[in-house]
Amino acid sequence: MKKQAFLILFSAFIWSGWAQIKTGNQLVFTIVKENPITSIKNQNRSGTCWSYASLAFFESEILRKSGKTYDLSEMFVANKDYMDCAENYVRLHSYSRFSQGGSTFDALEVIQRHGICPESVMPASASGALVGDSLANFNEFFSILEPFMEAVAKNKEKGKSTQWRQAFQSTVDAYLGKCPETFTYEGVSYTPQSFARSLGLDWNEYTSITSYTHHPFYTWFNIEAPYKWRYALSYNVPMNEMMEIIDHAVMSGYTVAWGGDVSEDGFTRTGLALSIDDGKMQDLEGSDAARWLKLSKAEKTSVLKLLGVNAPEVKATQERRQERFDNWGQTYDHVMLIFGIAKDQTGREYYMVKNSWGRTGDYDGIWYMSKDYIADNTTYIFLNKKALK
Repeated sequence: MKKQAFLILFSAFIWSGWAQIKTGNQLVFTIVKENPITSIKNQNRSGTCWSYASLAFFESEILRKSGKTYDLSEMFVANKDYMDCAENYVRLHSYSRFSQGGSTFDALEVIQRHGICPESVMPASASGALVGDSLANFNEFFSILEPFMEAVAKNKEKGKSTQWRQAFQSTVDAYLGKCPETFTYEGVSYTPQSFARSLGLDWNEYTSITSYTHHPFYTWFNIEAPYKWRYALSYNVPMNEMMEIIDHAVMSGYTVAWGGDVSEDGFTRTGLALSIDDGKMQDLEGSDAARWLKLSKAEKTSVLKLLGVNAPEVKATQERRQERFDNWGQTYDHVMLIFGIAKDQTGREYYMVKNSWGRTGDYDGIWYMSKDYIADNTTYIFLNKKALK
């Protein structure tokens, strides 16, 4: 009881400093451009945002080109990709990364090499609980895979056997379901490779753009981000050009896969992302530095909702992007799909972004991410080459 009383008093103290903030600041969005997307999915407790976002992107590409709606299998992609990742981990004697995470290039290369299948034909896992949209939970799954792969990669015995591949694949199949070699979809027989060809996309038509100054502009390089274990290159342009590319793509009817940082205080669980200016937050009437900086992320989300259109943002710059990348202030931890542009009642512009956390938040699984947040926190974008400005 004493602990509960303390927490109540502490919360009252925290919020008393914000009592003078004016209400009536609720954000109202006007859509400038909205491109078609497929349904919202839920990755649940799995580090597969890269697979969900990449397939959401390709599903939108199919919609754009043919008007057809597909639900492609995220776990087919994850199954094939984890074997690729494991083989790379062994070849490099564990001097790479083996984890749940990945990038859009993982999904693209899996489809190019192995094909793809619809969600409806992907066999269930042994438990029936880790396939597709049925709320995957990788906690047990990867607690088995990670030490297994470490033991294989760090085994110093010469003439390493290949039996680990069978053991690894059996485990992956047990948790994710075994990828079909052939299947029937809408009355037609396919292999994963022939199904990928039937979707009408040119899998060589996609590229990645980034913006950092530790490599020359207008050159290609492999971004030094932990989850990007494939040596896939991104084209480096100034920040303003990167943002112009996103705008041009969306306004031209294309969607854009986005990889970046969602760990910032301004990225809320309610569907809003702002590049918060902590200095200005400290100067707001009715607040002080100590109270704002000591709030929990959930409490900061509530304050931002209260501030609404008056929440202050820091201006993204090329120098700030690079500094945050170099000091690990900007990380690569999530992938989503940009599909539209909106603005609030003050004229501040946002990207409409499809997430893979189910129909959560204030906007049923859609996030409104300010352009300054995107500019400040983008690791890379992935899009159709024809969408380039």
